[in-house]
Amino acid sequence: MNPSHFSKPVWRLPDRSAFSDLPITGPERVDLAVVGGGFQGLSTAYAAALRGLSVRVMEARGLGEGASGLNGGQVIPGLKFDPERLLEIFGDRQGEVLIDFAAGAADTVFKLIDTEGLDVEHVRSGWIQAAHTDAAMAAITQRSRQWQVRGADAMLLNGAEIALLTGATGYLGGWLDRRAGTINPLAFVFGLARLATEAGAQIATGVGATGLRREGGEWRVETSAGHPVMARSVLVATNAYSDALVPGLARSLVPLHSFQIATAPLPPDLQETVLPHGQAVSDSRRILVYYRKSADGRLVLGGRGRMGEPRSEKDWQHLQVAMLRLFPQLEGVAIEHRWFGRVAMTTDHLPHLHEPEKGLVVAAGCQGRGIALMAALGPRLADYFESGDPSALPFPLSPIRTIPLHALRQIGVGAMVAWYRMLDSLEG
Repeated sequence: MNPSHFSKPVWRLPDRSAFSDLPITGPERVDLAVVGGGFQGLSTAYAAALRGLSVRVMEARGLGEGASGLNGGQVIPGLKFDPERLLEIFGDRQGEVLIDFAAGAADTVFKLIDTEGLDVEHVRSGWIQAAHTDAAMAAITQRSRQWQVRGADAMLLNGAEIALLTGATGYLGGWLDRRAGTINPLAFVFGLARLATEAGAQIATGVGATGLRREGGEWRVETSAGHPVMARSVLVATNAYSDALVPGLARSLVPLHSFQIATAPLPPDLQETVLPHGQAVSDSRRILVYYRKSADGRLVLGGRGRMGEPRSEKDWQHLQVAMLRLFPQLEGVAIEHRWFGRVAMTTDHLPHLHEPEKGLVVAAGCQGRGIALMAALGPRLADYFESGDPSALPFPLSPIRTIPLHALRQIGVGAMVAWYRMLDSLEG
């Protein structure tokens, strides 16, 4: 692909010297080896180091070059399923634990930024889920009710209210969850890395895990640095970038590409009509679009893209069409950034926690809520690595279940995305 067709994310790159990159120069022995330096891996490394565990993090790329630095920066509490459905799936006891965990997930992010003084642009004005059909509005009404009775700072929006808050056209209403907000996700990755290294964790970037096996009661992690890391426990925090390191893991997930665009900074008159109060928005379409404003006043809009890597600017055209459908006033505003990243979908739309062998833990499948979910999961995982008590985990451990005919499923998802996009276009 010609690199001129896309650019780096719009997010301000923080000071790279904010954390210490410590290469692996010889064999090492630690309490916890973490494979993957995104939100999950760094949050767990930080929390584990605070608990006195020795920690080594291995990130095959540079910090923020995976999904954690390439996403839209929306910090959303909750899960895809509403509280009543979670109780049906998990039962009263486990369901309540999971609901409480998910409800407070966004708090973890904003509290960490504020109390630790992280250099992370953030706005906590809430998240709007917007309805474009009567059926979607009915579902959102139930969602708002279920969270409000549990004390969530949320409200239902009618057509006039959602038009006022978003400046967008075509919505019947929606709900506003004030627990949510937006951040610079790339800066948050570096902030977590700084906290982890200050707490005593060691991070090596450009170092991948190439092999994993039990040896003498410990885990031996072979690395691309040529030196092994011996660990009592291992966290594989690779999510959508998982490979064959853990048998079956990659084939238990469906990888998708999220494409994003960012406009030029909007002039003052458009700043007043496009998301004037700073909320983030996701809509109710089958192939949803999500959008927010950046710290420098750009509209940032994303959605699902082609299953393969982009080949030209045309692969982002559907996002520009969606932007002008929502905000006709942005006709003629330049698109200055285009980028994409990989995310992982699970077939049941729930995050999965696995421990295929004792001391080897995997968490995957964020379903669009990766920032809040993985930041909040880190301390729970650290508790588990320290104590070995499964009650420390908000999700039950489950076996890895590969998706039958995995390669064909990916082809089918691509066809489904195209079909759903056509149906969405027919609904206006």
